[in-house]
Amino acid sequence: MSMALIVVQQTVVMFLLMAAGYLLFKGGKITVEGSKCIASALLYLVIPCVIVNTFLVEATPEKIRALLLSAGVSALILILAAVISRVAFPKAPVDDFAAAFSNAGFIGIPLVQSVLGSEAVFYISAFIVLINLFQWVYGAPMMRGEKLEFNLRKLLVNPIVIGMVIGLAVFFLSIPVPSVVCTFLDDVQALNAPLAMLVLGVYLAQTDLLSMFRTARLYKMALFRLILIPALTMAVLFVLPAGWNELRMALLIAASAPTGANVAVYAQVNGGDYSYAVKCVTLTTLLSVVTLPLVVGAASAWWGI
Repeated sequence: MSMALIVVQQTVVMFLLMAAGYLLFKGGKITVEGSKCIASALLYLVIPCVIVNTFLVEATPEKIRALLLSAGVSALILILAAVISRVAFPKAPVDDFAAAFSNAGFIGIPLVQSVLGSEAVFYISAFIVLINLFQWVYGAPMMRGEKLEFNLRKLLVNPIVIGMVIGLAVFFLSIPVPSVVCTFLDDVQALNAPLAMLVLGVYLAQTDLLSMFRTARLYKMALFRLILIPALTMAVLFVLPAGWNELRMALLIAASAPTGANVAVYAQVNGGDYSYAVKCVTLTTLLSVVTLPLVVGAASAWWGI
């Protein structure tokens, strides 16, 4: 089965999970407050556990090289995405944020797990930490119309960064992890895709779909988030040395995911247009059912995977 077809199947499954969240909200079984609780569980428990779980491997020279290479390439991809988005949307901070930052945690991780296997999440762990760092240091001040800021205390209490630190310690120090803890991490990791898609379904249920589909500026933002930035990412990843195809594909999937749900959170907290931000998340998530398989298929053909 081709990799693009696997992505099609997985995105359809995710869409069905999102539809379940939509129906549960419309039926009054999940409230807005309930979806916030689920999102908090994802942020503070599930994603950190997923990251820690990816580091439960032997710290071989090859794995160390892969981690360092992934971190360096991830930083380059995110900087390029931020620059392109700023040029395209200089006076529209929500569009700028939405185009620059993908949903690498909620959608990237489940897709990489499904397409490449759980071990491949190791390759995007640095990307996920860096994208959260960029959102705090660059995205939040941009949303407020302020200069860049760096708050070390806020960074250190970020649950995703904490998960990365724990994972790195286990990885580099070869700390033995009891089997019961490994089972716990595996079980929590299995919650990632279903819970994330339920939350996005709730976002979808709160969106005026007719208004969303008639908003022209949304399509421009979606073009950058789903097509142009992934195409640039594909070109950057092409220059990686031979033998790193799995790392290439994992990073491409993470970078090509739809707009991250955090744009709505940051807009709400920092005085941005929250309702428009939700539309950014919703439209790109719906369109990604088509664009993600196309991007992966194009990369597979170009890279000969």
